[in-house]
Amino acid sequence: MIDEDGRVAEDAPMRWNGWGDPAKEKDLPRAVRTLLPLLLGRIRRPESAVPLPEVVLPASGLTADDLAAFSAVVGAEHVDVSLESRVQHAGGRSTPDLLRRRMPRQDAPDAVVRAGSHADVVACLTVAAAHDLAVIPFGGGTSVVGALDPERGRHRGVVSLDLRRMSGLIALDEISGEATLAAGTTGPEAEALLAARGYELGHYPQSFRYATVGGFAAARSSGQNSAGYGRFETMVTGIRVATPTGDIDLGRSPGSAAGPDLVRVFLGSEGIFGVITEVRVRVHPVPSERVFEAWTFRDFASGADGLRRVAQHGGGPTVIRLSDEAETAVSLAQVGKIGKLLAKGASVITVYEGVDIAGRRARTAELLAQAGGTSTGQGAAEDWLEGRFDGPYLRDSLLDAGVFCETLETATTWANLQSLRDAVESALRDRFAAEGAKSYIMCHVSHIYPTGASLYFTVLAGLRTEPLEAWQRVKAAVNDAIIASGGTISHHHAVGRDHAPWLEQEIGETGVRILRAIKRELDPTGILNPGAVISERDA
Repeated sequence: MIDEDGRVAEDAPMRWNGWGDPAKEKDLPRAVRTLLPLLLGRIRRPESAVPLPEVVLPASGLTADDLAAFSAVVGAEHVDVSLESRVQHAGGRSTPDLLRRRMPRQDAPDAVVRAGSHADVVACLTVAAAHDLAVIPFGGGTSVVGALDPERGRHRGVVSLDLRRMSGLIALDEISGEATLAAGTTGPEAEALLAARGYELGHYPQSFRYATVGGFAAARSSGQNSAGYGRFETMVTGIRVATPTGDIDLGRSPGSAAGPDLVRVFLGSEGIFGVITEVRVRVHPVPSERVFEAWTFRDFASGADGLRRVAQHGGGPTVIRLSDEAETAVSLAQVGKIGKLLAKGASVITVYEGVDIAGRRARTAELLAQAGGTSTGQGAAEDWLEGRFDGPYLRDSLLDAGVFCETLETATTWANLQSLRDAVESALRDRFAAEGAKSYIMCHVSHIYPTGASLYFTVLAGLRTEPLEAWQRVKAAVNDAIIASGGTISHHHAVGRDHAPWLEQEIGETGVRILRAIKRELDPTGILNPGAVISERDA
């Protein structure tokens, strides 16, 4: 946020072994504690997480010459080999990441280098290539697909290239409605800087408080307002990238037929082709009004039919989200309404911003009612928005209580939506049962298109075996089911290392060859994020 001197104040640093601000850690609501044994049976008592001073890391593999070379670029004060900094940059915030952070022995990058400018990034890539060091670009640290793992690949060491010093509003073109932001600018910083000029980006993924603009671009992020403002990639009008073989600055005009759109090559590239340093985005005036309305449906299928009607009609809400029966029930439990859990039904929340709110709301209400929906007023939608960014804190509390909790997502066409949902839930339930665990599976739709929608799953399980190994087997079974059932391996979490083995099944052998060819041209020594998106054998 902006302080009294007009500068953006720093957020509290991310908790090293969990989500978000340590001051905001949450206890499990009493109703949830009551519910868990009913859903999952007897829950194994977890081992205590190791305190940070007791974490054991391999000694940094960087030599004095390596450190001196980076120090000559960014300054010695921005080259960090401390245990705390290395652990902070040792991965993202998936459940496997957090389980590894609880262990006494961990892996981590050999050093953290904090670049302060595009020129710094270029010079750091030159140093890394000359010294045979892998480079992992690092923004907010919120990846949940293994994209930030300290993977050395075939190189003798690995450096985390932290971009958070590269923060700020570089330019605002109010006539064209475009803003240029440094890649290390966090979501709250971007919105505060734009709001001071009367504008908004309007991109609010659940990682909003910590994720960066460069990370949004690198992962092809999608936020809660996607129904109104689109995915992040649709907001991007230009991009600046530093690669080991040269710079690239793209986005000369709002539309062009000058060959394939190279901007799209870097959106979703997760740092394997280059390091995004600046992003130009479409912005709009800050909305003057926000209207909420919640709905209930007899089941998920009728709710999905309502969302399809809204998506295909157009001009609907800024936010529209469908929670299935299981997710709706747990949401009720969290606010102390456990007595209503026997009630059946799915729930939808809608939020409207911008112009013609009354007209859009009336059209949406008609379409949802035609699908069997009943309006329940604004309360549930307001409650959801108020706690929107606090969900990951609950996951930490569940892990502390011995409950495995993880998410995954996919997308498909409307015609295939229910089949894909059934396939994923069956794979989750069957594979967890094979691991000797009961599971509770929740699903919601939060991003809709005229031709289809996303599916986002949250699963709770009472694992009694080693949870990391068990989850790897479960996740593999689910990924197989997604591909076999016509879904995408990721709708908005990206590929990282977790999904890389399944990418060829989605884009084909020719598609992978194209990616390999781009990487060979831009990163001939393969220093950038080895193993992410395309495996080392494919690079």
